[in-house]
Amino acid sequence: MSTEQEPDPVVVDVPIAYIKRPAPIDQDLVLLSQDLRAPNDFFPGAQLFVKPRASVSAVAQNISDRAFYSEEQILAATEDLPLAGYDVKDLTVSYDGQRLLFAMRAPEIEDANDDEQPSWNIWEYDLEADNLNRIIGSDLDAEVGQDTSPTYLPDGRIVFSSTRQQANQALLLDEGKPQYQGLDESRRQIASVLHVMGADGRDIQQISFNQSHDLDPMVLSSGKILFSRWDNMGNNNSINIYQINADGSGLEIVYGRHSHNSEFSNNAMQFTELAEQPNGLLMAALRSFDSNSWGGQYVNIDIANYIDNTMPIASQIGLSGPAQQPALFDSVLIDGSISPGGVFLAAYPLWDGSQRVLFSWSQCRIYDFEQVVTEGDVRTILPCDEASLANPLTEPAPLLFGLWMYDPIENTQLVINAPEEGQFYTDVVAMQPRAYPADTQQADEFEQDLANKGLGRVHIKSVYDFSGIDATEQGIAVMANPTQTPVDERPARFLRIVKAVSIPSEEVRDFDSSAYGRSRNQLMREIIGYVPIQPDGSVLFDAPANVPLAFSVLDVNGRRVGARHQNWLQLAAGEVRTCNGCHNQNNEAPHGRADAEADSINLGATATGSPFPSANPALFADLGDTMAQTSGRINGVNYPTADILFTDIWTNPSIQNPAPDLGYRYANLQTPLPTTASCALNWSSLCRIQIHFPEHIQPIFELDRKVFAANGETLLQDRSCLSCHIPEGADGLTQIPAAQLDLRATASTDDPDFLTSYQELMFGDNEQELLEGALVDRLIIVTDENGDIVFEVDEDGELILDAEDNPIAVTRTVGVANSMATNGAASSNRFFTPFNPGGSHAGWLTPSELKLISEWLDIGGQYYNNPFVAPLN
Repeated sequence: MSTEQEPDPVVVDVPIAYIKRPAPIDQDLVLLSQDLRAPNDFFPGAQLFVKPRASVSAVAQNISDRAFYSEEQILAATEDLPLAGYDVKDLTVSYDGQRLLFAMRAPEIEDANDDEQPSWNIWEYDLEADNLNRIIGSDLDAEVGQDTSPTYLPDGRIVFSSTRQQANQALLLDEGKPQYQGLDESRRQIASVLHVMGADGRDIQQISFNQSHDLDPMVLSSGKILFSRWDNMGNNNSINIYQINADGSGLEIVYGRHSHNSEFSNNAMQFTELAEQPNGLLMAALRSFDSNSWGGQYVNIDIANYIDNTMPIASQIGLSGPAQQPALFDSVLIDGSISPGGVFLAAYPLWDGSQRVLFSWSQCRIYDFEQVVTEGDVRTILPCDEASLANPLTEPAPLLFGLWMYDPIENTQLVINAPEEGQFYTDVVAMQPRAYPADTQQADEFEQDLANKGLGRVHIKSVYDFSGIDATEQGIAVMANPTQTPVDERPARFLRIVKAVSIPSEEVRDFDSSAYGRSRNQLMREIIGYVPIQPDGSVLFDAPANVPLAFSVLDVNGRRVGARHQNWLQLAAGEVRTCNGCHNQNNEAPHGRADAEADSINLGATATGSPFPSANPALFADLGDTMAQTSGRINGVNYPTADILFTDIWTNPSIQNPAPDLGYRYANLQTPLPTTASCALNWSSLCRIQIHFPEHIQPIFELDRKVFAANGETLLQDRSCLSCHIPEGADGLTQIPAAQLDLRATASTDDPDFLTSYQELMFGDNEQELLEGALVDRLIIVTDENGDIVFEVDEDGELILDAEDNPIAVTRTVGVANSMATNGAASSNRFFTPFNPGGSHAGWLTPSELKLISEWLDIGGQYYNNPFVAPLN
């Protein structure tokens, strides 16, 4: 490659800005790690510079020192008495090329506590006026949250990532909880999500509601905000590329769900530092979560035609990829080994049609492994070659970063800032004008009445649509026809709407971790309510805006069918969202991005003014409408209800009798309700179903269920759970609890943080037997593969004999599987099977009780689902 350094006539007069910092090393001279999941970490020493031209000879001006120091202090600083270090990052430039926007944190306050230290703030520099100012003027307002990753919206406002969680905190008050900033789903840091504010720092609005971080927003030419989302719900743990409108509507994945494997590293790669290019390709940095080189590989991604590296959007199904191509050099490794192509720290595509890129880069350098080093010697540093990289004795030399410009057409690179030992260039931009993006502000479909109520609307065309594949056995037309598929044969009957519960820091509420129950995978969850699924699989309902939501499809018993929804959805106030259907997490087919998906399997009504085939003629359709849309137009759009309710509105009564009504009502419970009495009767957007095992599940087991004769005195049967599932009989003698299941509300001897019943239901145990009036673990003799008894032996392999000189058989306990599983009711058959029709306990628990237990298991089987109800640590 040529390293020609003649002045470039195109960019010579374009100012560039960059962030320079001393290599972040610890006291042992080891490079500190940078973690994408810790966006607010502080690495002091960074400075922001502007050069009038992209040239080595151009004089750089420090524009950030003045934020914290006077001119006299700056001039008086020396190498021995330096200025206290501050930090700068996330540099971006305005569309007219005149202003810089970035995040900066003031120097650390000596001897101050962590909560008294400065926070990250958004700053702006005006090139023409040579003016630097913090966007939020008030010190009090500026320190409310950690504000990072700013970028300009086309209308002059600013979108940024912040821990403020403005709307979420306001909602907490409405829910009767104290205000606090919720932790990310790994419970390490406060979640940083997207906010929008005016150019003057006022009118701050939260627009994304992920429960982990939303970072690095940038604006596409379409006006959509593209950003990196840490999907960390349940068994997810990856950073993917999403887009959203500036009002919080239109949230959808764009790229990356199944694209985290890379030839550049054995670690899973995450997508960060997004930048649109003039040719429409997206430049992104591939990095592992935790990097001790601070570097990444920059790739160009064809997001217009692909949703994953080898998965095109449905309309381009003939393409095979890869969607990702190296943006600079293809010999860069980011797996912690020595990278032949060196290491990149930053990249910025120029907007002059030249395809050139500014970048921060350190070439591959190694120590001379043939050098004999004695004390006081300076080690010789050499450029990498194939032979040295193949030698196992080769050690990497310290990184040496400079600023460069790469021309892919001419295959040349031009130095802008010569490499300097011990210095990193972590951001670089060119202050050149580019076209303003389109100004997308509102949902594609918007209803003001919904906005006034703080609601959004969801239309799912069919839950039987799995990425364009009809999941029904005989086709959706047969499923939708009431004469061909009776109500009881429909596999999908209801939709559950689930909401995340923000987890507070220990400073806010230090509750015991046992509150999560057996698994922390689902943290805590609330249920918003339930809506019916129509015969064609369609659903239309209103739901609260500006909250993290997930949906589950349920069977006739109110139990989830299929896997949990593993990423958070949201609705903006007034937004009407339509989606085609469902998705299997392991299926790589396009889903969740409207322009990438296959066409819906549900084509809707074939004519206007006619009923659906063999359906109730009172429900006449409009052309193309789903059954849910038709019902919504005639009967009104569904609000969620706390109860699961069904009325057969589709059967034509002139052809056959409608199915009987079905209802699982909290009012039928004889134990405490998991919601308020008012919400049980009339749903509102603030209604929540909160299920806690000690308060709502355990009382079901303690309920008196004696069955008496008509005279009210003669006991016919005692169906009370605690009549059999306890270790003591009615006669006061010790007994084996029925089915080896002890359902008492005593503290568990295995884990006193749990009730005995929870421990026995959710965890495996040892089978017990009655021996001389006491319960002991049952032991059985161990045999080998030939069926012969295994005997105890000593360390020399000699048999151990008992007092009568007989060999002692090896014994083991007998395991008893857990009756319930945190994976949901469908995985808890050992508990539910006895209550099925014809089962030993059929009718012993009411349908409403079984529904309550089912929904509790489906959301994770937590011990508590409210941090402020859980006991303190």
